[in-house]
Amino acid sequence: AFWILSILGSYLLFIYGVLRDDFAIILGQFISYYIYLWNLRMQGVWKKIAVLIRAVLLLTPLAAIGIMLGDLAGFTDTFFNNKDVPLWLLLFGSAGQLIFSLRFIYQFIYSAAHHKSELPIGFWIISLSGSTMIIAYALFRLDPVLILGQAFGFIAYSRNIMIGLKNKHSL
Repeated sequence: AFWILSILGSYLLFIYGVLRDDFAIILGQFISYYIYLWNLRMQGVWKKIAVLIRAVLLLTPLAAIGIMLGDLAGFTDTFFNNKDVPLWLLLFGSAGQLIFSLRFIYQFIYSAAHHKSELPIGFWIISLSGSTMIIAYALFRLDPVLILGQAFGFIAYSRNIMIGLKNKHSL
């Protein structure tokens, strides 16, 4: 269920980032999106999804990026010269998204080494670090969607770290 909800959330958040002209959101979703799909494949869920839905999931981000890059000058103006997002804030938000997305690269490497899809404690620590930065970014942007979405995640990441540490000490 985690990976199904993750891909659905990422798909919607990617669209939200495009509608909000928010490069940091788009970057974060694009990085982790295909790792979600990999995990669905590793768990045997991917083949159970209808072919048309799989095609839409695979191609939507690439098509959106292609459309945006088709007008490179417009893309640059929209995402990097946005008066609502000063460059320092864009860089901070993008760094938060990169750190947050690194959790999936970490998870991918960890799971590939163990030959099964797992969520180790390092995943939750990286999640909490990136989430903290994204919440700060969202507060500067006054973005209730990011604030609310990350607030629930922040609680879950903290809880999972505590559970992981408790389990580690009980072994």
